[in-house]
Amino acid sequence: MAIMRLGRVQIRVPNWEKSVHYYKNVIGLIETARDENHVYLKAWDEHDHHSVILEKADSAGLDHLAFKCETAEDLDIYEQKLIEYGVEVDRIPAGYRIAEGEAVRFRVPTGQLVELYHEIDVVGNGMPLVNPDPWPDGLVGMAPPRLDHLLISGDDVEGTTKLFQDIFGFRIAEQLIAEDGESKIATWLFKTNTPHDVAIIKGPQGKLHHIAFWLDDWTEIRKAADLMGKNKVMIDAGPTRHGITRGTTIYFFDPSGNRNEVFCGGYITYPDSPTITWTTEDIGRAIFYFEREVNERFTTVFS
Repeated sequence: MAIMRLGRVQIRVPNWEKSVHYYKNVIGLIETARDENHVYLKAWDEHDHHSVILEKADSAGLDHLAFKCETAEDLDIYEQKLIEYGVEVDRIPAGYRIAEGEAVRFRVPTGQLVELYHEIDVVGNGMPLVNPDPWPDGLVGMAPPRLDHLLISGDDVEGTTKLFQDIFGFRIAEQLIAEDGESKIATWLFKTNTPHDVAIIKGPQGKLHHIAFWLDDWTEIRKAADLMGKNKVMIDAGPTRHGITRGTTIYFFDPSGNRNEVFCGGYITYPDSPTITWTTEDIGRAIFYFEREVNERFTTVFS
């Protein structure tokens, strides 16, 4: 029984045509399907049919996030564990979304909808599985190889953190602690071997701070910054480095106002990795290690 990874995010984009163009041509995701109100996209090195769904909507934000499980039976096991934990659970039928099987849906204490799934069509990464090249032809934009993580906000950081730990076996890579020395302001949780598959921060209930795409190295981060300049993308912060996770980063906004990040570096986590703790007096260095301060927009703008 295991969650393998963050599998997808579905985000609302009121500025529809510009947002679709942006995610396909500036970020460089690949369209795999669409219907009247959704466009399905994948990063080039992902084999599953999609990892990002754009939803035509009146306001920006996160519709849901979803984790992929190893087997279909995991859905039954996790569903029962959630019910015993006191969480209300719904079943999403196969075919509800293009290329997907059944899913289990629930809401975490910070207000976001989360789904678990296993079955999804496999379309490959554009290269053969025997004697492949390093990357396929025809990549455009920033061309991230994968969706990496997201940061969500809400009132009950500790409640959502505990749920992910107790039910799904997530571990805390890093945490930001309040002045009382105990209360959690933010947590960075991992299930794979990255510093964070999902992070949770004290803030507006049920909101999204950002979704992040992986790039392989600092040169790719610099190229992404050039592409933002060429395409007049609004940059929020960076290029810079985090103290938390040690990753290098740029934060920026899509045409609908959802914050994106490109991220590389950081460290490898293991089940026995200790939790790193940051305190509020050093929050500037924790978030932006070079500047040692956080701009107001970064802490107040959510979607």
